[in-house]
Amino acid sequence: MHATNVGAVQFPVQRWRRLGRVLDPTDRASWMRTHAALPVVLSVDGDVVRFFVGGRDDQGRGQTGAVDCSLRDMQVTYVAPEPVVRFGELGTYDDRGALPSCVVRTDDGWLLYHTGVLLGQTVPFYYAVGASRSTDGERWEKVSQAPILDRDRVDPLLTASPCILRDEGRLRMWYMSGVRWEIEDGRPKHYYHLRYAESDDGLHWRRDGRVCIDFKPGEYAIARPCVVREGSVYRMWFPYRGAHYRIGYAESADGLQWERFDEHVTFTSEPDEWETQMQCYPWIFDVAGDRYMAYNGNAYGATGFGLAVLER
Repeated sequence: MHATNVGAVQFPVQRWRRLGRVLDPTDRASWMRTHAALPVVLSVDGDVVRFFVGGRDDQGRGQTGAVDCSLRDMQVTYVAPEPVVRFGELGTYDDRGALPSCVVRTDDGWLLYHTGVLLGQTVPFYYAVGASRSTDGERWEKVSQAPILDRDRVDPLLTASPCILRDEGRLRMWYMSGVRWEIEDGRPKHYYHLRYAESDDGLHWRRDGRVCIDFKPGEYAIARPCVVREGSVYRMWFPYRGAHYRIGYAESADGLQWERFDEHVTFTSEPDEWETQMQCYPWIFDVAGDRYMAYNGNAYGATGFGLAVLER
């Protein structure tokens, strides 16, 4: 991995080697009849990684469940029989889905953030951000039936898909915010990009509408980010969509002002059938000195998720 100078920031030209699909979600559990979307890492034990993924039941409702994978042989070793975060009660913000976004360590356990899905009438859906607590990483309880980040005067259309870092005594969030809906070919089309918020406790957030990643020409959707801080550099991977989702990359010296270097995310092997149309929802994690990317392929996770490793 080599670097090129851009002002005070250095960005790597990344060469990711595909390791293949980890999980075909078809009928793996009652909460995962289809889809294994938005993978996020909870823990690593040796070479076994526990992922949270978003599955859909036989009525299409999204729930968050756990899947273990061995990096040694790319085999799934465990699929939780029940979801860890279920969709909400009728009429709540997540009564059609509770899909994973990120996990944050707390003093006494973890907070798992999810995107709540509520179906609409004039537009297809509304999104909001919810949270669940756990002291052991196994049993999770929602902090409230209400979202912790919802529509307001700053974000009047939707909020979703946060990535949160504990950084210099505060919690920092990069999240999806709706910009507008437009009628295209007789149907509503969503536009959303990435904004920024801060918190002291992980539940109450301060936001002023600061945009971190905005659209390039031809784009209309920028989705769940993954942010890593390394020294004085913040690195962000995210899916961006024009015709199809692709994986983008940006860097920042302060986590607020970002510069995109999408062309520097490259794959060194040809896509398999499950990811020929799109790559989306990347999650970056390190194990034993190697950097991995978990990501979804075609149809937003309907074909499952796979892994790639960064070539050094």
